[in-house]
Parts: sequence; C-alpha cells; structure tokens
Amino acid sequence: MEILKVENLTKSYGSGEAKVDALKNVNLSIKKGEFVAIVGPSGSGKSTLLHLLGGVDRPTSGKVYINDVDIYNLKEKDLSIFRRRNVGLIYQFYNLIPVLSVKENILLPAELDNRKIDKAFLDDLLKTLVLKERENHLPNELSGGQQQRTSIGRALINRPSIVLADEPTGNLDSKNSKEVLELLKLSVKKYNQTLIMITHDNNIALQADRVITIEDGIIKSDEVI
Repeated sequence: MEILKVENLTKSYGSGEAKVDALKNVNLSIKKGEFVAIVGPSGSGKSTLLHLLGGVDRPTSGKVYINDVDIYNLKEKDLSIFRRRNVGLIYQFYNLIPVLSVKENILLPAELDNRKIDKAFLDDLLKTLVLKERENHLPNELSGGQQQRTSIGRALINRPSIVLADEPTGNLDSKNSKEVLELLKLSVKKYNQTLIMITHDNNIALQADRVITIEDGIIKSDEVI
C-alpha cells in the first residue's frame, strides 16, 4: 500500500544567476511499513527533501501526497494540523522543552491536538523506549540517548502515518547510536509505522529496507537492501 508519493518535486532558492536548485524534479513512492534511508553528501538536497515530505517547507513546484492527500494544496492552518496528526519528526538535537518532563515532552503533540490521552499506549511507549523509570525527569537530567528516545516517543505519540528522522544518531556516541536505532526500528515495527531517515552512516543505511542516494538535488539510485 502506497503511503507517500512525490511528483516532480522541485525546490529553488534565489533568482537569476544566484538561483540554486536544491531539488530537481524528484519522483518517489514509499509503501506503508517501509524503512527508507536517504544518503548523500552535504548539500545534496536530502534535508530539503525531508522537510518537503513533512510539510515543514513548501516546494517551488511539484506534489507531495500522504495517504492520497495533496498536502501542499492545504491551507497553512490545515497543513499544520495535518502535519501534527500524520507526520512524526525526529531531529539530531532532540529539541525537547527544558522545563517539561519526559512524559510531558512526549505528550505535547497530543495535547496541542486536544486529544484524549491513551494512557495504555503512553505506558507501552515509555516501556518500549526504556523511559518508564525516567518519565518524571527533566531533559537536563537525561543522557543524550535518553533525550533522543524521548524525542522518538514524542514523534510516535499521535501514531502518525510517517516518521521522518534527520540524522537521529548524529549527536550520539556509537553505543547510544546503536541503542537508539534498534529502539527506533522496534518502535516503528511494533506500531506499524513508516520510517524515512537521513543518515551519513552507511552501517545504519544498510539496515534499512531501501537506500535512496541523492546528489545535486537528483535521486541517483534507489536500491532495495
């Protein structure tokens, strides 16, 4: 089942001689439940692509469909609501709210959406991410790995259609990187998510179902592992 489709996606910055094409007519299809790694050199356009897939930025031209919804045909307010409900975002630097506990950070997207909290799901999520004993701790009382696991929980709490991860292990040592990746894979599989991850680590990329390589704003290869 196709969950995401991209048609002729282009993103340009500037104009005239200063114009830069970050993405050039990208076409892509991803099925529900896939783990897709996006790799490429710095400046290749992979982060731009991830932001456009998540509705964080708007393309110059082209279409992005999530669950058959043309997301850039939505008004800004509707897009914001759609993104909150359908896209989970995980960043390299966690972006946790420092005055909120682990549990409060995880619940933030659900509360912003005025959702009734599924306490059983929250409890299961905390246990899966090995955060149950830390649920009342603040971010500055956590290790880097625990902070990233909290951000994973926050991304999953609304049970989104797609989870987008931008270098989620880039700020961690090798031990925590391995643990976070394994927990992310477990969580995505357990909750039947679709994961699209940017990474510079070939060892991480090779654990995905597919590896998409981007260079100069163009998909150079799309390989099933």
